[in-house]
Amino acid sequence: MVPLPNLLALTISAVVPVVSVITKLAVKRQIDTVGLVVLGTIALTVCLALTVHSPQLILARDGFITGLWGLWFIATLWAHRPAAFTFARSFMEGRRLFGMGSWDCHWVASADFRRIWRVSTMIWAAGLLADAVIRVAMSFTLPVDVVPGLGGALWPVTFLLIQVVTNTYYNRAGLYRILGARWAVRS
Repeated sequence: MVPLPNLLALTISAVVPVVSVITKLAVKRQIDTVGLVVLGTIALTVCLALTVHSPQLILARDGFITGLWGLWFIATLWAHRPAAFTFARSFMEGRRLFGMGSWDCHWVASADFRRIWRVSTMIWAAGLLADAVIRVAMSFTLPVDVVPGLGGALWPVTFLLIQVVTNTYYNRAGLYRILGARWAVRS
């Protein structure tokens, strides 16, 4: 049987996301869909872990959430716009550094532009799914007190690797040329 303090501590760690979603709903009167998915995953894993007395399941929760994100990225390949396009657009579109053209116009006019964002979405999906597998494996193979620290360190590493791969791909595929960006690296 797993000691109750581990289960209690890991269950209490779920309070912050719960408070965040409830606050957003109460103050801004907005439903945070992503937050609800996270809360559902937390509730399911905590209930399951308490039922089977497994802190490993609670620790694996972050891997399950990351895996859901990876699957969602894949699912958006058949949507109006893929996930990588949607996320990057809010950071890049209309900024002089990345070119001033409309991304909607690029989307309609350029098959290369559409392909770049679909491939980028797959890069992100693969990175997120790899992160999920590593998190779940860590949860079930490493000591309970080691996993939270390693899990916290894993996300920045995953994010940095995905960013390096996608930005290298963007440059080689000609994204910055398509956007008319000033800082495209010449290969």
